[in-house]
Amino acid sequence: MFATLKQLFTPTNKDLRHRFYFTLFVLMIFILGTFIRVPGTQDLTSNMGFLELINIMGGGALKNFSIFALGVMPYITASIIMQLLQMDIIPYFSDLSKQGYVGRQKLNQITRYMGIAFAFIEGYAFSFAVLGKSASIVEYLYISLVLTAGTAFLLWLGDQVSQKGLGNGISMIIMAGIIATLPQMFIEAFSSLVKFTGAREATLGIIGFLVFLLVYLIIVVGVVFVQESERRIPIQYANKSSAGFNAKQSFMPIKINSAGVMPVIFASSLISIPGIIAQFIKNDGFSIFVQKYLTYTTPVGFILYVVLIFLFGYFYTFIQMRPEELSKNLQESGGYIPGIHPGKETEKYVKQVLSRLSIFGSLFLTIIAALPIIFAKFSSMPTTVTIGGTGLLIVVGVALEVYKQLEGSLLARGYKQNYSRR
Repeated sequence: MFATLKQLFTPTNKDLRHRFYFTLFVLMIFILGTFIRVPGTQDLTSNMGFLELINIMGGGALKNFSIFALGVMPYITASIIMQLLQMDIIPYFSDLSKQGYVGRQKLNQITRYMGIAFAFIEGYAFSFAVLGKSASIVEYLYISLVLTAGTAFLLWLGDQVSQKGLGNGISMIIMAGIIATLPQMFIEAFSSLVKFTGAREATLGIIGFLVFLLVYLIIVVGVVFVQESERRIPIQYANKSSAGFNAKQSFMPIKINSAGVMPVIFASSLISIPGIIAQFIKNDGFSIFVQKYLTYTTPVGFILYVVLIFLFGYFYTFIQMRPEELSKNLQESGGYIPGIHPGKETEKYVKQVLSRLSIFGSLFLTIIAALPIIFAKFSSMPTTVTIGGTGLLIVVGVALEVYKQLEGSLLARGYKQNYSRR
């Protein structure tokens, strides 16, 4: 890793260095924007529940009710819906997904328009939460348009990073928002644990803080290990031989956690719907029912939450991987799994492998998502201090993706230089 970063700052990689600086500049603009509050509004100080996930991804922008309060979550919601619609639900979208680059461009454009529409709807809902029911229609529309413009600007910034910077722009913005909240979290953890009322108390507090850091680091290493772990299914091609000298074996890699963080977002969105409805209808009986049974802090709500994550993780893996298409593409390319007949048997075998891996991957997601809730339940630290969680999964995933992209670019340049010398 350090060797890769060292190569980045060599004179021969000037253009990559410019991409790196451009990415940092764009992310700095995003972080500054999280502190620019929408005129005429104030901070959101109440318990935000699922909205805390949006707040973390936006670098605290929602709590500050800044112009970037919605972040890129409306676009993510639109992307999830578009992925589901491509699963033969709407034939037009299914056909576009099979048309290669042109089809992907059209789907991306539709997704962006849908994301902007969701941003306006969410902005209008948030305007009621901030202004109450006594404001005028113009005031509601004003806040909605400001928040929608903020999301549109972030999508544009994300495109600029994808084209002129490093990594996927949208993912980089989300990662930057999460990382921006980490320093404050560690400061609050230190303040909560270390009390300078005496030498003994201070020493015990420092030891406790070091243990906290060690546990956090162990969880990060564990997340990296699972995210990078994969099952390699050997593949043989009819027109190639793997028995010759220096021949390389081909594999079909399947990650243990193929679903990513989407199951957690699905489950969080679903379990938050009753709470949002309760805030709008103002029914005491329904509100009490939601508080007792449909919040993360209650036993029933917590069990429901982790069960939903596990189920979504299991089924979303099959939506992402599509064993039927994997088997079909493998057969069309002249490949087969040794000992498995092409066609239905290959599809059945892939489904069995996916089923076993998705159980482990879903269990991993469930544990990581449940850790912050369990930690908050048994810890006396502030609620902003967490261990594990969706944010950590996102940061690790994006960081690994950017590192692989950077490493691949540097390796390709090294091969070109060596070839030109010959």
